[in-house]
Amino acid sequence: MGRIASRFARVEPRLRAGRLVLGLLADLPRKNCWTIAEWAGEASPHGMQHLLSRASWDADAVRDDVREYVVEHLHDDAAVLVVDETGDVKKGTHTVAVQRQYTGTAGRIENSQVAVYLVYAGARGHAAVDRELYIPRSWTCDPDRCRAAGLGEDTAFATKPELARTMIERFLTAGHRVGWVTGDEVYGGNPKLRTALEERGIGYVLAVACSAEMTTGAGTFRADALAAKVPERAWQKLSAGPGAKGHRFYDWAIIDLAEPAAGRHQLLIRRNRNTGELAYYRCHSTESTLLAVLVRVAGSRWRVEETFQSEKGLAGLDEHQVRRYPSWTRWVTLAMLAHAFLAVLRADEHARNPAPDGLVPLSCNEIQRLFITVAVHPLHDMAHLLGWSDWRRRHQERSRASHYRRQAASQT
Repeated sequence: MGRIASRFARVEPRLRAGRLVLGLLADLPRKNCWTIAEWAGEASPHGMQHLLSRASWDADAVRDDVREYVVEHLHDDAAVLVVDETGDVKKGTHTVAVQRQYTGTAGRIENSQVAVYLVYAGARGHAAVDRELYIPRSWTCDPDRCRAAGLGEDTAFATKPELARTMIERFLTAGHRVGWVTGDEVYGGNPKLRTALEERGIGYVLAVACSAEMTTGAGTFRADALAAKVPERAWQKLSAGPGAKGHRFYDWAIIDLAEPAAGRHQLLIRRNRNTGELAYYRCHSTESTLLAVLVRVAGSRWRVEETFQSEKGLAGLDEHQVRRYPSWTRWVTLAMLAHAFLAVLRADEHARNPAPDGLVPLSCNEIQRLFITVAVHPLHDMAHLLGWSDWRRRHQERSRASHYRRQAASQT
């Protein structure tokens, strides 16, 4: 928390931000301003709500601090930047950027809010270092709606690949270097993103659809048509990295492409050893690269799913109950900081105190449990507990009375 202290104009919001981060790491069944304020010993949720909505502090500067913290402690010369989006299912229509859209969280089209994240993934660990909220056209075409949600009236529509490009450029402009970027089909199918990476001299292994067209020395073909031409002897069994149940072994094949742009362009094909299902990746590198390296980069994409799972399960990334854009950026940034703390602690613990025989290495889940239970767990007296019970019941009574008044007015 000392790293971000200068981002706050006053001491009160700075101290409250520390309590909010601890609350995000707590073992609460639900994490929002109400539950965290009660857990932290405050008399009401007003202070936490003020911190997210009106207090004077710079969430983007804290985001940059999180990036520096992660890169400093998880630094790896072979690190990969992973771009991906995740959605939060929401009710109503007033929460910023909400509309009916596909979200992988639900696996279907839902009323949801979607954000794109940039994850730094290396051998020591992985954590999100940047975030951008996806603002649909239904919002950017409505200046009044944008204004009400805390967005600028001139907010322009940006695709998810454009948001990814913005975050990658921000990472590089900060003076950091990375050799590879990976992402799913949303990003692999975007020529502008690929061109931007090529111009920066950054390699990529980006997933593409089976229908994506590839140009070879023999002509232009769909990716699945090229895969059908690969002889059996060309497939190699390689691990895409360790998983929860061991190494993720697949069969891999690679085909050189004929692209006019500089560098080496290839199509990487992954085959499931049990089902035969195929996946395709468009690859670019500035120099000749071993197949094992491309496979490692492709396998790094799973790190973003692990990051989302930890950030949501351990740090409350998706449990915010805020409507306006400034509050969203503040909640999400502090959740990223809370998760980064766990990731760094895990990396340092693995390096300094390797697990003895018979014990698996400490996970972020176990570190969170020990940290909150041993170092932080607050104890509150009966007066505090009863005071919060009175607060909840008083608020619920005001809400109920308001609903009855509104109903009565509509019937007159």
